[in-house]
Amino acid sequence: MWSRFHSVKTIQLVLDAELLRAANGAAKRARVNRSALIRQALREHLERARMREAEARDRQGYREHPEVTGEVETWERVASWPAR
Repeated sequence: MWSRFHSVKTIQLVLDAELLRAANGAAKRARVNRSALIRQALREHLERARMREAEARDRQGYREHPEVTGEVETWERVASWPAR
């Protein structure tokens, strides 16, 4: 635990009054402090951004190398999909 907090840096963050009130309320409801709430929100934002970038790379790859006719159907026949 010490090593985790040892690497934490303090920054200054500017929020308008409405956003600050909303953040304080959200932190209280989540039973965490405001810093923890903001850290988690930033982690989630960065993960969504990472996913969007990966999806964009996938779309670009499919545009550059479109599916060959019948290519997917071959795999679909042998794929085992779990029942829902």
